[in-house]
Amino acid sequence: MFNVQLHTTSNCPLCHCEAGTFYQYEEQHFFQCPTCYGIFLDKKLRLTYEEEIARYKTHNNNIEDKNYQQFVSPITLAVLKDFTPAHKGLDFGAGTGPVISKVLEDKGLQIVQYDPFFHNYQNLLQSTYDYIVCCEVMEHFFDPQKEFTLLKKLIKPNGKLYCMTVLYDDNIDFQNWYYKNDPTHVFLYHSKTIRWIQENFAFSGVRIEGRLITFSN
Repeated sequence: MFNVQLHTTSNCPLCHCEAGTFYQYEEQHFFQCPTCYGIFLDKKLRLTYEEEIARYKTHNNNIEDKNYQQFVSPITLAVLKDFTPAHKGLDFGAGTGPVISKVLEDKGLQIVQYDPFFHNYQNLLQSTYDYIVCCEVMEHFFDPQKEFTLLKKLIKPNGKLYCMTVLYDDNIDFQNWYYKNDPTHVFLYHSKTIRWIQENFAFSGVRIEGRLITFSN
């Protein structure tokens, strides 16, 4: 049973349209927005700051782990193809083990780390960057409208934003979908959500290649 009183509708934190219940079972309750197709956890079920940071600290993110480096390779290979050591990058949501930064720095690229929990250097948000990497981060956004507004502002003209997440599609059995079961995954994206972001935040283009989503500025 839920410990809080839940509603059947809620405003989408990305586009602010009214969304109805999409899935409800035991301690899970998700809405889906009919406008941007985003799927989001009921705000009352979000973890507290202390619970969230405690969970992130349990992640075993060893930057020397070859399997971990392979996992992030869709982003690192794309950045290495598109940019050079002359360009400046930002690892947004770098977490406890900034493996992308490690791989790119080993190749001579410039990249700095920002994370509200572990690298909270607000001065980095006053600059702009040729490229931004955002790996397994966007599904954690409590306020995706705010975060994508910030990311758009941080990217230089002709720059790129590389994101990695698992997109939901209508062929997925949501009840048995592992990705929704992480309590820190509060906003889940459909390919239509990605297109909505591209259009409404005025990115010049977007490319979806499996887990890799590349926004062009």
